[in-house]
Amino acid sequence: MSKLKIISYSIFLFSGFIYAQPDLNTLNVVARAHKIIDTLASPHLGGRGYVDNGNQRAAMYLNNQFKKLGLVPFGKSFEQKFDYPVNTFPTPYTVSVNDNLAIAGADYIVMPVTCTTSGTFPVVRFDRTILMDTNMVKDFFTKDYSNSFVLIDDSGAANIKEKEIWESLKLNRFKAKGIIYLCDKLTEETSETVSDFAFLEALRNGPFKYATTITLDIKNKLIPNFPTQNLIGYIKGNVKPDSFIVFTAHYDHLGKMGQIYFPGANDNASGIAMLLSLARYYTEHKDSLRYSVAFMAFSGEEIALLGSKYYTEHPLFPLPNIRFLINMDIMGTGDEGITVVNGTVFKSAFDDLVKINQQQHLLKLVKLRGETANSDHYFFYKNHVPSFFIYTMGGIKAYHDIYDRRETLPLTNFSDVYKLLIQFTDDLNKNRFKP
Repeated sequence: MSKLKIISYSIFLFSGFIYAQPDLNTLNVVARAHKIIDTLASPHLGGRGYVDNGNQRAAMYLNNQFKKLGLVPFGKSFEQKFDYPVNTFPTPYTVSVNDNLAIAGADYIVMPVTCTTSGTFPVVRFDRTILMDTNMVKDFFTKDYSNSFVLIDDSGAANIKEKEIWESLKLNRFKAKGIIYLCDKLTEETSETVSDFAFLEALRNGPFKYATTITLDIKNKLIPNFPTQNLIGYIKGNVKPDSFIVFTAHYDHLGKMGQIYFPGANDNASGIAMLLSLARYYTEHKDSLRYSVAFMAFSGEEIALLGSKYYTEHPLFPLPNIRFLINMDIMGTGDEGITVVNGTVFKSAFDDLVKINQQQHLLKLVKLRGETANSDHYFFYKNHVPSFFIYTMGGIKAYHDIYDRRETLPLTNFSDVYKLLIQFTDDLNKNRFKP
């Protein structure tokens, strides 16, 4: 064969089997993944959240991708509609400290339980010098903070028990107008409810460190029934089409909050890029499928896993028909390998992943982890579906912040994870181990 031609098949030995492995064209895979992430993490989609139709725009994009790939819907549409409550901040807000304007997303973030708050307020400090003195604590809590902000500085927290105390103070035991919690990294979340106080997280060594006054103009809007949708399609198997191998990833993120947005490139545009990459592969190799392969893009993961929860309560085919489910979240790095949640539970499946990785010399580590309720696999697992949650390790540390951007996401080992998942699915498809 000419050196100018691409070698489309390679033969290798694995666990007693000889595989004819199709060329995976990983350069094309990574290039397409970058394009998918560029779209999903773009300002146009606004963090795929609750403001400016970000979530719906992302769903339209995925709907079109499913159609282009030739996936088949369960019924008339790829969409599975549902709704949930969420607190939002649709208009720009301002926060000034000691009369100096602070930078949203860089100096501080507004936590999603925050209610509409406007005005100028004194800031009272609560730190470890007070916490470690019983009399000072009692004296502190005898005062009225209903028109003040309490700045909580947990610097020097000595142990887990003390850290738990600091965490409990976030609930505003002071009954203050607002709370400012100093931290080393800003990490945004979502909320289905609204509190009766404002809650900010601020960088420990930023402008809030020596705050004596704070001026705010923040307006929230609680949406009691935010309309959203899961996107679900499949490729029909040739031998047992009523049995499914399932790939899942969530496409929603934190969205826009005031004047800033959270791009969510790694979390989880990268997981959707992997989902679509696998969908493309299996539409091109559907003749080899014994079982059907389903692809589920969930909304509502960032707010209590509500999309996958809704699906397990309203499945489009019987949950016992799922042979194995692989959930993919944070696929954008991999310098230190991957972690496999539920690896201790489904050990034979985990061992197969390790063997494939060792044979093909792909990732630095396939790390074992037990069960945990930290992504969309969870409600399937609780409904007795064999399932893994796989995420990459190492590389950039941006997470739930404004720095999780498409421009800096390296996709270091994206192609290696892609190869690993295809071979693992091939083993499932050919019954080479029992899940």
